[in-house]
Amino acid sequence: MASAALELMGFFLGLLGMLGTLVSTVLPRWRISSHIGSNIVTAVENMKGLWMECVYQSTGAFQCETYNSMLALSSALQASRALTVMSVVLSVLAVAVSTLGMQCTVCLDGSGSAKSRVAGAGGGLFLSAGFLAFIPVTWTMHEVVQTFYQVNVPTSMKSELGECLYVGLASALLSMLGGGMLCASCCEEQDGGRGLRRHGGGYPYPGIPGGVASGVRTTSQTYRNPTLQVGGGTPAGRGQTLLHTSNSSHSSTRGVQGSKKNPAAGYDVTGYV
Repeated sequence: MASAALELMGFFLGLLGMLGTLVSTVLPRWRISSHIGSNIVTAVENMKGLWMECVYQSTGAFQCETYNSMLALSSALQASRALTVMSVVLSVLAVAVSTLGMQCTVCLDGSGSAKSRVAGAGGGLFLSAGFLAFIPVTWTMHEVVQTFYQVNVPTSMKSELGECLYVGLASALLSMLGGGMLCASCCEEQDGGRGLRRHGGGYPYPGIPGGVASGVRTTSQTYRNPTLQVGGGTPAGRGQTLLHTSNSSHSSTRGVQGSKKNPAAGYDVTGYV
């Protein structure tokens, strides 16, 4: 039950991470214009993303233009594009694989540990997708902050961190957290299956096959006759003496029981012996 809850939580966290990564990849608010120094005109706001560059005016007009040439872009932007697209693709595959391997679904039923392994593979895909989304987001953050604090860069060329960077960072962390939870649930389920030991016949009494039989009383202590311990003697003699004593006790018990069965056998009808 605990592993199933862990799988569901990890799956939903990974799904949220995938949606956040998709949103941050599509929207253009990775870099926004900074209004500092002489650049205090807030009527126009410039924003840049991975695929387009947009301009927002205070009148409500919103105009976007995609990049004309992909090869003319910087190497950092091209790498960010590739990493985010790979992250989204891996997230989609992770959702599909995790759905097949989770305990709450009927897929791959009766396959034993293969179902948990499939869920663990989905968790690994979520981890990879989160790591791929984490790289371009942090890389762009570093570039924006480094450019902002450079003195020789004009104020109009400086930009600030956009909302998509924060969304992408949170989504990457959610994807990695969800993938880790899925992998942990897979390991927990396998450890729980290995922890169920099946003891062989006779456990905990190795002398009796199939365990303790019904109606059979067993003990681990050995009976020792006090008279034999005092008198000593060989083990064979002790066994014979013990057997003779046991037979005598059984014979005397039977005689007493026989005498109790016929209490009036030694008396006359008149009451005299």
